[in-house]
Amino acid sequence: MKPSEGFAGGSFTAVQRQFMARALELAMRGLYTTTPNPRVGCVLVQGGQIVGEGWHEHAGEPHAEVLALRVAGGRARGSTAFVTLEPCAHHGRTPPCTQALVAAGVSAVVAAVSDPDPRVAGAGLSALAGAGLAVRCGLLDQEARELNLGFFSRLERGRPWLRMKVAASLDGRTALESGESRWITGPEARRDGHHFRARSCAVLIGIGTLLKDDPRLTVRDVPTPRQPLRVVVDRHLQIPLEAQILAGGNVLVVTALGQPDREAQLRARGAEILHLPDGKRRVDLGALMEELGRRGVNEVLAESGNRLNGALMDAGVVDELLVYLAPHLLGDTARGMFGLQPLQHLAQRPEFVFTEITRVGDDLRILARPKR
Repeated sequence: MKPSEGFAGGSFTAVQRQFMARALELAMRGLYTTTPNPRVGCVLVQGGQIVGEGWHEHAGEPHAEVLALRVAGGRARGSTAFVTLEPCAHHGRTPPCTQALVAAGVSAVVAAVSDPDPRVAGAGLSALAGAGLAVRCGLLDQEARELNLGFFSRLERGRPWLRMKVAASLDGRTALESGESRWITGPEARRDGHHFRARSCAVLIGIGTLLKDDPRLTVRDVPTPRQPLRVVVDRHLQIPLEAQILAGGNVLVVTALGQPDREAQLRARGAEILHLPDGKRRVDLGALMEELGRRGVNEVLAESGNRLNGALMDAGVVDELLVYLAPHLLGDTARGMFGLQPLQHLAQRPEFVFTEITRVGDDLRILARPKR
């Protein structure tokens, strides 16, 4: 491929799209591992052939561009780099990728999307152009943003992407009136849910779900080198000291009321206590999302009951619904999916857009996002 091809403006070519699609495939390999960093892939192309590939695997380790350059070696000189995110131009835990690309003699860079990190935010592409490389951005940009929706959410909005997981019957019920809910969906759907748990930086539940189910909230059905932060909304600190979730630490208990003795007991069990009152003796859920964003959390998976589900919806912090719908009925006395504030008019109802409907075993997996 000639470095100048497609760099004078106009549409990207079909061949360029293929190379960027390959870079996105590579980036997907970091789906469970890169947090808080974005998932990034890179391919180096020389004479129409891929001469180097790489993807970012773990925070603090070499970025995708550096790994691709290592594979290419001397063949990187005069090549075109297709990278799913603008190369960094700042010193973090690793040196700037822009310097590595220039030093290797790369002639052109095609980035899928600009990096929202204020330390980069166009500076990487400007540095490359200033060094004489041909630069373009915007190839498969929506696909690249989708892969890193939590990263973009945290950098652009100051809070993570909140995905709410619900398992329900065909009539929208999540448990019997008694609270019995194991199991609403089949084993395939439950395993599928662990993929979303594995990609998340944090898993969120309320105290009601904890007291009823005593979950561990760990990833078990998906190979992963890390476990997400486990967050419990518990305004009265009712969490039992023997709760399974306290095993192994990495637990954040969010409360609205100060109880020094109880807090000391929970800290001794390895939990961190966070006070976020909203002025009404409840946890401020908007402030919680902002705090998680400050901690580098990109994606949150809420696996809560209908009360916290409704509170999160009313707080306006839900970005996506992940609903597993089972082909059976539980009836009107069973518990619903969302404990919303009563609506006076249909015009007040939260509206969503279906983005995906997939069969998983005997159940349906539905992804939906708020209608903007």
